[in-house]
Amino acid sequence: MTKRTSAKYKLDRRMGENIWGRAKSPVNKREYGPGQHGQRRKNKLSDFGTQLRAKQKLKGYYGDLTEKQFRKIYADAERLRGDTGEMLVGLLERRLDAVIYRAKFVPTIFAARQFVNHGHINVNGGRVNIASYRVKEGDVISIRDKSRQLAIVLESVQLTERDVPDYLEVDHSKLTATFVRTPALGDVPYAVQMEPNLVVEFYAKN
Repeated sequence: MTKRTSAKYKLDRRMGENIWGRAKSPVNKREYGPGQHGQRRKNKLSDFGTQLRAKQKLKGYYGDLTEKQFRKIYADAERLRGDTGEMLVGLLERRLDAVIYRAKFVPTIFAARQFVNHGHINVNGGRVNIASYRVKEGDVISIRDKSRQLAIVLESVQLTERDVPDYLEVDHSKLTATFVRTPALGDVPYAVQMEPNLVVEFYAKN
């Protein structure tokens, strides 16, 4: 079970944004933070605060990533040629749990991690149960035969609140997805604005 499953909307309220664009988010009704002090007047954030907020929002979007895990992905992005912020987003979207979520095989990124961990996913015909597994272009991700009638899958593919991005080719009748290419920031269908450039600034200074 993920660490934030029972309180996944706390991040929404802390940020004052509907991070995943879900209809049930409490931010749709009240845009202040959680707790007894949530309605206090917000002070203008410092540069550090703005960068930290951008990092927490991007990290939180992908489920229960720890700071150590997220920083390692950032370090990998830093070693790649090109814009580090773009590379960071590309690596995050190559995580197997992110691909399962984008393909609409599960309703939330939290469910995606659990779904992978429980062994319901094949990659190129072989079972993979590591949510952080990094898919490559051309990889075919599929739901195992024994798992195709699970209610969570049948309900998720019918969801209309989000679309499958064009860097995936998905066949919901066969419950397969092909990872076509690593996306750029502008290709990723975030429900809110993400600012990986501020994440790069945060780690450059800390």
